[in-house]
This record gives sequence, structure tokens and C-alpha cells, in this order.
Amino acid sequence: MSNELLVKVKERAQQWLGSNYDEATRNEVRKLIEGPENDLIDAFYTNLEFGTGGLRGIMGAGTNRINIYTVAMATQGLCNYLKKIFSDVKELKAAVAYDSRNNSKLYAEKTAQVFAGNGFKVFLCEDIRPTPYLSFAIRQLGCQSGVVITASHNPKEYNGYKAYWDDGAQVLEPHDKNIVDEVQKIKSIDDVKSSNDERLISYVGKSLDEAYLKVVSSLSLAPEIIKKQHDLKIVYTALHGTGITLIPQAFKDYGFTNVSIVPQQDIPDGNFPTLKSPNPEDPAAFDLAIQLARKVDADVVLGTDPDADRVGVAVKNDKGDFILLNGNQTGAILVYYLLNQWKSKGKLKGNEYVVKTIVTTELIADICKKADVKYFDVLTGFKYIAEMIRLNEGKLNFIGGGEESYGYLVGEFVRDKDAVVASAIIAETAAWAKENGKSMYDLLLDIYVEFGMYKESLLNITKKGKTGQEEIQQMMEAYRSTPPSVINGAEVMIIHDYQKQKSIDMISDLRYDINLPKSNVLQFILKDGTKISIRPSGTEPKIKFYFSVCEALKSHGDYDKINSLLNIRIQDMINDMNLK
Repeated sequence: MSNELLVKVKERAQQWLGSNYDEATRNEVRKLIEGPENDLIDAFYTNLEFGTGGLRGIMGAGTNRINIYTVAMATQGLCNYLKKIFSDVKELKAAVAYDSRNNSKLYAEKTAQVFAGNGFKVFLCEDIRPTPYLSFAIRQLGCQSGVVITASHNPKEYNGYKAYWDDGAQVLEPHDKNIVDEVQKIKSIDDVKSSNDERLISYVGKSLDEAYLKVVSSLSLAPEIIKKQHDLKIVYTALHGTGITLIPQAFKDYGFTNVSIVPQQDIPDGNFPTLKSPNPEDPAAFDLAIQLARKVDADVVLGTDPDADRVGVAVKNDKGDFILLNGNQTGAILVYYLLNQWKSKGKLKGNEYVVKTIVTTELIADICKKADVKYFDVLTGFKYIAEMIRLNEGKLNFIGGGEESYGYLVGEFVRDKDAVVASAIIAETAAWAKENGKSMYDLLLDIYVEFGMYKESLLNITKKGKTGQEEIQQMMEAYRSTPPSVINGAEVMIIHDYQKQKSIDMISDLRYDINLPKSNVLQFILKDGTKISIRPSGTEPKIKFYFSVCEALKSHGDYDKINSLLNIRIQDMINDMNLK
């Protein structure tokens, strides 16, 4: 640890002992100064920056923490930038939403006050609402920007701040970096303008709920099937989050009459008392839902994260056990259903498309190719899917899309992943399968038999703090400078380096341009068709390894054998790469 860094950190911490910070914050900073140096450094060594999910961190005092001051300064920087970009707009407007996390309402109110202090007309949600609702509000209310206070599926110690642009999408380059630059120009909390002017802050709720849900229900593709299968047995859990505010009503609007809600988890609570982690990717998050599903013999189980932009799904397999689908499986089923319905209803005109991210299953690409529907690959982060929708607006018709991390979108009315509409359409998919004498599990295996069985696995390696960031960077540099030529006995045929925006054919040594923005991602394509993607997380102290393998599946009866074979192949690759 350099003395220079420690001096800089202590100087920053001393500023937070001034009278313009509240007493509780000053006391917390004093404890940090008197405590272990590493804790002080982690709290003050940098400013939180916008990543793939915006601003996110542990709640507490410090420039590298989420608190009312970092939220206020981020909002002031955002306001300064918006005023420059939208200088010709007579009345600047912004929407603000928040989830069920501890302090979310406090941070949202502070955000609204800073917007108002800068002369913005602010639409503040009167209560907790899902993140996609904020995206809808921006577009519906003609706002130039918006902010939602959420840390998505992170542990309870975290909170966050997602900034949105006038198209309802999360902020992209160069705007995100320019906003950070503006924030960094603010040297003191005294530079922040704040106002409680009621003429500038208005509350939104019921009427906007109705407008949003009306569009959600308009996206139903098979109301006639739901009418027959209205009593499809659905179990839903909100995981103590915002989904409870809109998703049960969305099911009702679609025509479903047999929805069981997990009672222990329908109460919004930032402490997430029944959960180790409020993450639908965590199997334990579904324990209570599956208990209820067994009791009611459910057809499908759905669970959404605290800000209801991501949805997890559990279905009953051929042995009668409930199993969790991963994000790639759910995404493939969703796209398969959407394209089937669009085709059967004569809606495919040749200008439709689907979008997925580069680390999401290639099964979706195969489904699109067979249906003769365009598909696009974009960088990881739903903001890039939203960007593709914006670029094609008025030219092509977006059907749907998503990413392996449980985020999906149907239709163009929202520009972020939306678990409200996704939950409704997934339930509709289950009704369609049931109408055809199948379960959701049967449908998945049908897809595997038709297209090949894809198996994906994600390995997260956590490296915390400043030293962890350095380790992650060193790992990426090592893979980039000395890439493996063989992994688990299979030759590396192609390397996609999204940082250098080049693809390298390892056989011919030819280079090809990648027409996507720069991103610190590497992909290795092996001779047997395996795809391995490596990227540092934009929101968590992790480096992520994505494995995708495929094998032909001749029949449903071969599933267990092929599944075991693919699991072994993935584990052998992990061992060969010395990953722990």
C-alpha cells in the first residue's frame, strides 16, 4: 500500500468530518479513520462509477459507498450534464423510482430533491415500483432522464443508483463517463443544489400503473388459449421485492385465475428475512415457493428479484420433481414460444428481430435461424439490447430478447429487462404447452431434440477490494497476452477479443473486426463447438467464466445421459483451466 494513496484517502475522509455532513455519518467516518486501514481505503480510495448496472455499492459513509451524499453528488453531476445536452428543452423532466431495499426511499427522495434544486420537473413514485416501470415512466411522461434506486439482486448491505436516458434505457457511453466526469468536478457537498419545492416534485402511482399494465396485457399472443387454461396453477414469489405491486395484477389481466403467492415473501422488506440472497439465480431463494408448488401441484413457479427486472422459473420434470431452469433455458423457451406464435398468427413479415448478449446461449440464435428471423448479438448489459432497439426503431420490429442472467423483454414499450411482462408471457407459454398436452419441461426437451442440447454454466470467482480489482485485471491480461491453444484436449479455433475489437482465427492467423463497442471480454471458441467467455463483472467484485457446450439429443429418454456428459465436459474444462 503506497503512502500516497493513504494520504489521499485520509484527506478525503477528513472532508467528511465537516459540518455539512450529518452527525451519524461523521461518527462512522471517525470509526473508519481509527480502524483498519484497508476498511478506510475501500470506503474512500475512489468514487463509485457507472458500470453495466449503473452505480452500486455497500451502504455506508465514504466516496466509494452508497449514501445520501454520494447519491446527491451523482445526481448533481447528472443534472449538470443533462442541462448541457438538453439545453434547448424548455422544461427538463426526470422520473425517480425505488425498490424495497433499506434506505431506498431516502435515497430516492434525495435524488428528487436534487433534480428539483436544479429546476427539473420531477415525477417521484409514491411507493416502491419495479425498475422497468421507471423505464416506462420516462417514455410515458416525456422525461429527459430518470433514476431508480436499487441494487437488484445484491445482498442486503448493498444499494445502488441506475441512471436512465430519455429513451428509457440505461445510460450508455459516452454519456456514462461524461456524467462521472461531471460528478468528479463536484469537490464538496456544498456544490449540490437541493429543493423541496412541491411545485416541482409530483407523485405518480395509480394512473401510471394502469397505463403500464394496459400495455403489458396488450402483448398477450394467445388470449384464446389462456381462456381455456385460465386455471393453470401458477406459484409466484416476489422475494420481498417490488414485483408484488404489479405482477399479480398482470396475471389477472392476462386471465389467469389460479395464482398462489408465497405469503412469507409478499411483504417488501430490505432485510430479506426469509432469504440468504434475494437472487432468483440462487436455488435457495425458491425453497418456499417450491414448498408451496408441491402443495398445490403447480404447473409453473416464478420468482422475481427485489426490483422485478429479472425472473427465475421452476418447472416439474418427468420424475415429478421441481427443477430450476437457468436463464439460458428460460430465454430459449421464451423466444421459441414468441416466434411460434408470431408465425402461426401470420405476424412475421420479414422485418422482425430478436436480440441476445454475446454470453447468452447460441440456442436462441439457432431458433431464430430456423424461423428465418433476424437476431443480433450485443455486449453484456441490457442497455446494449435497448440500444439495438433504439437503432432499429421505425425500421425493424423487435419481438423480444434477453440475457442469460434472467433478464428478458417482450415488445418495445420498455427499454430495460422487465420481469412483469416476462412473467406474464412465461405463464402464457406454460398455458400454451398445457393446451398441447405438454409441460414446460416437455417443451424444453422438445427444443433440445430439435436444435441440440445446449448446456451452459457460469463460474464466478470473487476478488474483493482494491487488490481484488488488480488481480482480476492481471487475470484478463494473462489470458489476452498468452491465450491457451488447447482447453481440455480441444483446440482453440477462434479468439474474440472485444477489448481490441478483433477476432483471431487461430488456424489461418487472420484477423477480423468486431463491430461492437470496446468491452473487456474474451471468448474462446473450441474445435468441438464449445464457447468460453471471460469477463469482469461491471457491478460486483467478480470475474466471470461462462461455459457453453452442445451435443445432439435424439430423444427425451437420452436427456439424463447427455446432461451428465455435458456436465463432465464443463467440469473437466474448469479443472484444465485451474479455476477455483
